[in-house]
Amino acid sequence: QVQLVESGGTLVQPGGSLRLSCVASGTRFSINAMGWYRQASEKERELVASIRSGGITNYADSVKGRFTISRDNAKNTVYLQMNSLKPEDTAVYYCNSEITDYTITYSGTRREVWGQGTLVTVSS
Repeated sequence: QVQLVESGGTLVQPGGSLRLSCVASGTRFSINAMGWYRQASEKERELVASIRSGGITNYADSVKGRFTISRDNAKNTVYLQMNSLKPEDTAVYYCNSEITDYTITYSGTRREVWGQGTLVTVSS
């Protein structure tokens, strides 16, 4: 069973910085892409940033120039460096990964895995 575990969410003041981490664990899988989504209160979940194998990145317009996604392939970990945080960045941040699952159950099927989420609150 592949699991994603996020960490790093906390209360931060406007203009501050924060780094989120997400570690993928399990057996018999490979990672095709990892990303971060967020969901603010009473809003739909939205893509924040993603990174594919080879390092191709994609960002939501609202975070371009402020957030940076990176990945440590050896550690199956993705990071989200968030700078110049704004109150509107307040949300639960979810880690997402597209994996190829080689277990007997999935036999090489590509599927998505989600973390439980970590809360980021930007407030003075």
